Amino acid sequence: MPIKKLSALALAGALIALPALASLKVGDKAPEFTTQASLGGKVFDFKLAEALKKGPVVLYFYPAAFTTGCTIEAHDFAEATEQYQALGATVIGVSHDNIDTLNKFSVSECRSKFAVAADPDEAIIKSYDAVLAKKPEYADRTSYVITPDGKIIYAYTDLKPDHHVENTLAALKEWKAKGGK
Repeated sequence: MPIKKLSALALAGALIALPALASLKVGDKAPEFTTQASLGGKVFDFKLAEALKKGPVVLYFYPAAFTTGCTIEAHDFAEATEQYQALGATVIGVSHDNIDTLNKFSVSECRSKFAVAADPDEAIIKSYDAVLAKKPEYADRTSYVITPDGKIIYAYTDLKPDHHVENTLAALKEWKAKGGK
């Protein structure tokens, strides 16, 4: 096999082994959206612009309610809710699930601590470039921190749920330390 072909295969293999990077970048303007969400099993219209008037927003995408990784991540966000509130931040999770499923998920897995939003047509998922490459009908596990001016200050994609809460909290703390309001 020619060396160029071997090099290309090695590079492709290395890229596949790395966690994916979120497609929207730090400094990008966050796409505006309005959708149905559930908090504690109660449906309401979530508007990103309205949430940003109150402070920064941690927007996280997850593949599907009631799956192992998504349940772990929801528990982690629920446990950290007070820390987010102390930083003035709103947390919202988004998946392709319908609102009926999310009503149950918001109570049991999110422990009625933060809202989860329905994106059954995947318009929000696509606008944030958070589509799971292997199964495009699902969202990739991607977290964004968006400041009140609508700018993305942190973006992280990894299917493992382990560091999304830790990383978004660190980004918010750093933003606050630099004078973010």
